[in-house]
Amino acid sequence: MIQWYRCGSAREAAALLQRSGEPGSACQETVARVFQEVGARGDAALRDLSEAFDSVRPREIRVSRAEMEAAAARLPEPVRRAVLEASRTIERFHRSRSGRTPAVETAPGVTCWKRTVPLERAGLYVPGGTAPLFSSVLMLAVPARIAGCRQISLCTPPGPDGGVNPAILYAAGISGIQDVYRIGGAQAIAAMCLGTETVPKADKLFGPGNRYVTAAKIAAFSRGTAIDMPAGPSEVMVIADETAVPSFVAADLLSQAEHDRESQAVLVTTAPAVLEQTRRELAKQISSLGRRDIIECALRNSMLILVPERADLLRVSDLYAPEHLIICTHDAPRLAEQVRHAGSVFIGNYSPEAAGDYCSGTNHTLPTGGYARSFSGLSVDSFCKDITFQQLSPRGLAGLARTIDTMANAEGLTAHARAVSIRMEYSTGGTGL
Repeated sequence: MIQWYRCGSAREAAALLQRSGEPGSACQETVARVFQEVGARGDAALRDLSEAFDSVRPREIRVSRAEMEAAAARLPEPVRRAVLEASRTIERFHRSRSGRTPAVETAPGVTCWKRTVPLERAGLYVPGGTAPLFSSVLMLAVPARIAGCRQISLCTPPGPDGGVNPAILYAAGISGIQDVYRIGGAQAIAAMCLGTETVPKADKLFGPGNRYVTAAKIAAFSRGTAIDMPAGPSEVMVIADETAVPSFVAADLLSQAEHDRESQAVLVTTAPAVLEQTRRELAKQISSLGRRDIIECALRNSMLILVPERADLLRVSDLYAPEHLIICTHDAPRLAEQVRHAGSVFIGNYSPEAAGDYCSGTNHTLPTGGYARSFSGLSVDSFCKDITFQQLSPRGLAGLARTIDTMANAEGLTAHARAVSIRMEYSTGGTGL
């Protein structure tokens, strides 16, 4: 069901960790056709593509206010309470970000500062193919609202009946989002990138998805629309020593494997007994799970790896740069401080990845496919941009004039130099103006 390997070094282990689900040429060609269709035919193309890819032809692309308001009544009370509590913990964490940078006098009479402003138009994508991920609504919408985005649009695939899952609509409603569109896949990304008669154009796109959604986000970026990060098939790595609890480790691997057939779950351990007991636990626990066919497919992409040295645990992790990293070692907090490449880290035997997926407070929209080497997970800052300011007094400019003049002339940019010298002439009573 899942392969295991004994490796002699961290690099040997890392060489085994080939990810599946990366957009190939056929996927990119499909996405290019989707963008062409949506750009040429707008809403009509969205209906045709939804019918072709999702077997649903939406009559109304935008979800009505009445449908949004009715969503709460259709949800069991325990689900409503859980969504509300998760929303609160996520908001507490995301409101804790640092404030604006204070003004700095970089030289006498020269003051610089930074002001953070929200994006005007944010486009959110929430997957809904094999599972209605209403938790992703909270992860995207709560920081967008805290940031102060003026227009927040959300696209999500419709169900077989053409409706949107009520939990998704409820989560959107309590997060302050009213603009929800029943469109999924690459066509949803194209719609928010290009704009149609119904779906507004976004300044930046957010949210996870399959390889087609990931390829579409990359295509949107090439067309001038910013994206949060490449966030494709989900993945988890557990690094463990002899203090790990194998039943916990197996449960964490399975919880990630049930996301998608292309998900990847990896255990790297120095303890042969932990590896063998985890392998047995996987076989035992999978028999009682509801998405067994998806899990079994994902486990074919997954593996258990035995390494010789404790130092190899972190080396393998940093080479892999996992979306989720769980550290189950006797010195987990110390190791966590040394992590360089990971989307989100879970420390100790009682910190399951599922907590981060729902309600610990951090965000579960994270870079996958090794992009944790260069991208951060979603935050309020993702929905903002910084504008820098500077104000120079005559004395301040005079203090920098020689430096500017020297550098500008050395670069051959004499107009730059003149923009300073003309002011110096004017301020000293010369002929500058």
